[in-house]
Amino acid sequence: MRSTWICMVILTALGGLNTGGWVGASRSQGGRNRNRQKESPIDKITADPNLSLNLMAGKWFLISAASKCPYLLENGFKVESTFISVTPPTSTDGLLVSTHRKLNQQCWEIKQEYQTTKTTGRFLFSNKNPRKNIDIVIAETDHSSYVILYFQRQGKISMKLYGRSPKVPDSIADKFEELAAKQNLGLDYVFQFPDYSFCETTDKDYVLVI
Repeated sequence: MRSTWICMVILTALGGLNTGGWVGASRSQGGRNRNRQKESPIDKITADPNLSLNLMAGKWFLISAASKCPYLLENGFKVESTFISVTPPTSTDGLLVSTHRKLNQQCWEIKQEYQTTKTTGRFLFSNKNPRKNIDIVIAETDHSSYVILYFQRQGKISMKLYGRSPKVPDSIADKFEELAAKQNLGLDYVFQFPDYSFCETTDKDYVLVI
């Protein structure tokens, strides 16, 4: 159950990665190599230069996700309609994200905080084990209709497409699929989320803070 939550929560909240079935990068041998950091795939992704975190505030519907998450590969046809509410960073808080989705017909709210970095548009969701940290990049958005995000955990990339409404123009959906293909996430790894039956309210007993 925990591995399901890791994949499902990270995917639907902002990520889409699961350690199950994946092998992280091996540790370097030797003192000098151990201190030498290899460029990770997400370092090659550029954050949107015109990004305004204040304009990112509000409600976004999950349109598509591109991921090799084992849970999705086995249960992709069971994905649930999902949306997030975004609160921009402040002097004391990072990017606050509340995800609303169903699990076993019950609405859940999943709250997360993503730490800001020195680069606007790049965030970090930290774990007690640094090797399991999640790097996040807001790569492209017009703030009013769509946003494309990249996520990385243990060197593995996943992507998500959100829209201000439950549907986006075909040109945006096509662009997302093209970008995903460049990350070796072809159509077999792109999952479409429902555009109906969204959660309206969530009981306080079903609010999860991670």
